[in-house]
Amino acid sequence: MSKLWDDPLSTTSNTGDIKKGLDKPVNDKPEVNQIPPQPSNSTEPAALFSNDFDPASIEPVKAEDKRVINGETDVNQLAPFKYPWAWKFFINANKNHWSPLDIKMGQDISDYNSALTDEEKHVFQNVMSYLTTSGILAMRNIGLAVMEKMTAPELQIYQARQIYEEALHTSAYQHCVENIGLDQGDLYNRYRLIPEIDQKIQMSNRYLDPVMRPDINLNEKHELEQFTMAYLFFSAVFEGNWLYNGFSPIFSLQRRGLMKGTAEQLQYIMRDKAMHCSFGIRAVRQIMEENQVRLDPVKVRNMWDEAEAAELKYVNFLFKQPIAGYSAEEHMEQHRYIANQRARELGFQEPFPGAQNMFPWLEQQLNVTNDADYHTDTSVNEHEGGALSWD
Repeated sequence: MSKLWDDPLSTTSNTGDIKKGLDKPVNDKPEVNQIPPQPSNSTEPAALFSNDFDPASIEPVKAEDKRVINGETDVNQLAPFKYPWAWKFFINANKNHWSPLDIKMGQDISDYNSALTDEEKHVFQNVMSYLTTSGILAMRNIGLAVMEKMTAPELQIYQARQIYEEALHTSAYQHCVENIGLDQGDLYNRYRLIPEIDQKIQMSNRYLDPVMRPDINLNEKHELEQFTMAYLFFSAVFEGNWLYNGFSPIFSLQRRGLMKGTAEQLQYIMRDKAMHCSFGIRAVRQIMEENQVRLDPVKVRNMWDEAEAAELKYVNFLFKQPIAGYSAEEHMEQHRYIANQRARELGFQEPFPGAQNMFPWLEQQLNVTNDADYHTDTSVNEHEGGALSWD
């Protein structure tokens, strides 16, 4: 085996035997410089252009011709931008670059085994169970249902980053599960065994599975509306509420000095989720404007009601017994408050008028910075951009 990598695109080889083989003619006859005859249906470059071909006749992509979906411009031409906001999302996402391995988990192991009550362990385990399943579902949705439908590359580039981030989030959950020593077979399988977790996954699948079809036709009115509704659900409910607010029980433990490593992992993830939600809502509004989509307000309202009912069953299961500093009632009021925020951002009426912000500290969780007490000594220097702050 050669000690040097042989570059298949290189004009020279690092392996002598291969070079000799390439330099030596196949037979002993002298080489003749002649062009072999080509079949009449050849697709070689020379056959693709006639003598009348004029490069000046091919105009570059114009920004005003781009569309989020159903566009006809060349998706391989990034600029000029029609949606500079999408490119800014990508730039900002890279400023939140981090690794689960940056965060120490030793204290969490001690907390879980010695400090958490049985009720708190029940909450912790089932929140992590829901998150592990949701992370993979989110990754598949962006990759299979959304990104490939986009026809503006500046949106696709951010969504490619989003797919990576969902994989990173799943690895962060796994990092916590492994370090704390939870039963992985049990934890990853709970969504299929516990109805209160499964019903949220099933609701998600009802919205998302139909638009994962590769043959969906977004020029057809019904399918376009179905896709738009699915993307709205994914951005505003699944990521923008269920997950955004779903970290709160762990953050409540952190506020009492418990499970700080896991909570810090979730703070980085929450920063990503806030951007995913904001990007998705902006993309949905752009799709509705460009394609004159008018979603049925009754269907939108039913979505919020169904999501609230599913969350209520889930939270009542989590908090069969109360834990210090957190209750099912507070969680649900926060869920309604966030739902109102998302509805306003989408341009719809608030589904739960008058809902109160029960956790004013939740938004502050986005402001986490690298802390030497919980990071390895090299994390700040070797993972530049890890701190959760940007302009």
